[in-house]
Amino acid sequence: MEISENSRIWIYQANRVLNPVEQEQIQRRLNDFTSQWQAHGHQLTALAEIRYHRFIILMVDEARAGATGCSIDKSVNLMKELEDEFNINLFDRLNIAYRTSEDVTSCTREEFEALIETGKVTEDTIVFNNLVPTIKEL
Repeated sequence: MEISENSRIWIYQANRVLNPVEQEQIQRRLNDFTSQWQAHGHQLTALAEIRYHRFIILMVDEARAGATGCSIDKSVNLMKELEDEFNINLFDRLNIAYRTSEDVTSCTREEFEALIETGKVTEDTIVFNNLVPTIKEL
């Protein structure tokens, strides 16, 4: 299925790296969810993927049918279920993810500020913005 680059997205960042088995199980749950995700009885054109072993991204092509409050609530409930099932935190907005030379890692805001002060994080460091609204802004 193709989805527009203008599709709306929601990014959920895990507080730790997901191992391959967890990623496979979570992706299966995401696929089941998006294949049946509806808004007011209309099937949503939706996909989901996991990036960098840490980010769960839900995508909805709203040109075809838009997500509504109730449909968004259903996706949030799924994320809460995944949190419980896999012992992860997907809703800590103060957990900052950034790219190191080897990997993507995360830390608290306070830890991140300390990394800036010590020069371990610089203006060249890629920091992930989990609030981007569309695919093209990823």
